[in-house]
Amino acid sequence: MTTEGQLRHSLSADLDAATLYQILRLRVDVFVVEQACPYPELDGRDLDPQTRQFWISGDDGVIATLRLLVDPPAADGRPMYRIGRVCTERGHRGQGLTAQLLGAALAEIGDHPCRIDAQTYLVDMYAKFGFLAEGDEYLEDGIPHVAMRRDPAPSAGRSR
Repeated sequence: MTTEGQLRHSLSADLDAATLYQILRLRVDVFVVEQACPYPELDGRDLDPQTRQFWISGDDGVIATLRLLVDPPAADGRPMYRIGRVCTERGHRGQGLTAQLLGAALAEIGDHPCRIDAQTYLVDMYAKFGFLAEGDEYLEDGIPHVAMRRDPAPSAGRSR
C-alpha cells in the first residue's frame, strides 16, 4: 500500500477500458511527450492474452505502471518473461513506486528468468533487483539502453 493507492495487477484482457486508457495515456505522456521520443507505443503486445499490467493509482488516475510479457521459453524450457513500459508520472517520482511495481512483477514470475531493456541511467536501479547487463549499450529510438537479464536459481527439487 502506498500513500497514493493500492498496487494492482491484471491480465490486459480483464482490464476495464478506463483503466487501460489511463495506463496507455501515462506511457504516452512519459515516453512520447516527456522524453520527446515518437515511437509506436501501441505495439499489439497489450492485446496478448498472457500480458499482465501492474499499476498504482492516485487521485487523478494511474500514476505508475509496468507491463509483464511472456517471451519464447528460455534454453532450459522455463518460461521467459519480459518487463517493459516501466514509468511513473513526473510528480510522483522518488516515492518508491517503481520498486513496488518491480517487486510485485518479480514475485508473480517467481524463479523464472526475466529480461528488461533498461534505459542506461536506470541500470543500477534494476541491478538491485538482480538484473545483470547482457551486452553493450545501444540506442533505441534515440535513447541509450542496455539489455538486462535476471536468472534466479530454480526452486529446490526442480530440474534445469
